[in-house]
Amino acid sequence: MAHSLVLFAPFFVLLLLAPSARLAAKPRGKGKCSLYIGTYTGQYSKGIYAYRFDSKSGLLAPLGLVAESDNPSYLAIHPSRRLLFAVNEVDDYGGQKAGSVSAFAIDAKTGKLTFLNTVSSRGADPCYVAVDKTGKYLLAANYRGGNVAVFPVGEDGRLGEASAFIQHTGHGTNPERQEGPHAHSINLSPDNRFAVAADLGLDELIVYRFDATKGSLAANDPPFAKVNPGAGPRHFDFHPRGKFAYAINELGSTITAFAYDAAAGALKELQTVSTLPKDYSGSNDDADIHVHPSGKFLYGSNRGHDSIAVFSIEPDQGTLTLVEHVSTEGKTPRNFGIDPSGTYLFAANQNSDNIVVFRIDAKTGRLTPTGQTIEVPSPVCVKFVAAE
Repeated sequence: MAHSLVLFAPFFVLLLLAPSARLAAKPRGKGKCSLYIGTYTGQYSKGIYAYRFDSKSGLLAPLGLVAESDNPSYLAIHPSRRLLFAVNEVDDYGGQKAGSVSAFAIDAKTGKLTFLNTVSSRGADPCYVAVDKTGKYLLAANYRGGNVAVFPVGEDGRLGEASAFIQHTGHGTNPERQEGPHAHSINLSPDNRFAVAADLGLDELIVYRFDATKGSLAANDPPFAKVNPGAGPRHFDFHPRGKFAYAINELGSTITAFAYDAAAGALKELQTVSTLPKDYSGSNDDADIHVHPSGKFLYGSNRGHDSIAVFSIEPDQGTLTLVEHVSTEGKTPRNFGIDPSGTYLFAANQNSDNIVVFRIDAKTGRLTPTGQTIEVPSPVCVKFVAAE
């Protein structure tokens, strides 16, 4: 029998389905972490939800609604593990065509969040945030605004007004989805010297030199790497060894592997592979991508086929070989996360209001459902905070 943990928002009531005694048990020992879930808010969801999770035992304990927030669709955790940042994916903030980004303090004992402040994201529909390695700056990508911005993080955790702002220009080959720039993510390089923005509307991975002392962005040389026309790069991840990087392309349902020159901040395409089975002919939009902490495997989510595509990574060349496709047991896996131990993958199914837990095989990378499902309204982002 599948185990299910339910968060039912209309009355903010936690319902535990059998066998609740085991699932609600308080996690203990090493491997304990907090799981934060960003959502699209509306009739049922009211903001950010959380669980305690123990990777040693596999136990989950619900913390409920930990912060009310408007469309907190993407989250980022501060290196100190004491702050959480969220986009507010809206297109009107303070009467301007912009969304916002919010800061929260994390209570390490309870997992609850305390709201600190909100500032304009400087563009409509912010959809991604990342904290630099020093913890002094937050970087954001605004999808509809087609731009990226940097915000200072104060000693008290509050966000300041943007210290850098860059507007993207141009368009792609798809007149419906690429009529203009659509910055969809921004990631820091392992050495914190470069920021890579995936722009779905331009088919470009735009590389900026990042100054962690000033919170500034400057065009790199070379300034960008291209993907196939119409592919629409969405999310991006670096290999833990720093020699390779990977982009998942929403419109093309593909993943592009790159060799990464850390000294120059340059990306060179190695390979582009499909995330779909050869016999699949339905509609699909790719979404999220993560390299396993071991560097041995890569995972990408398919919305439409509703699956996780699993690849092995050739250690010397960085190229990908398909391992399997695994159903996410829900609809529209917009985001997923790998727990800090690298043992479990949590797939967030936006349109079926659930998060399904899979165990990762350390030798093959294959995914096996654990039988545990978290029911949360419109989940769109999962982030972990390891216990101290």
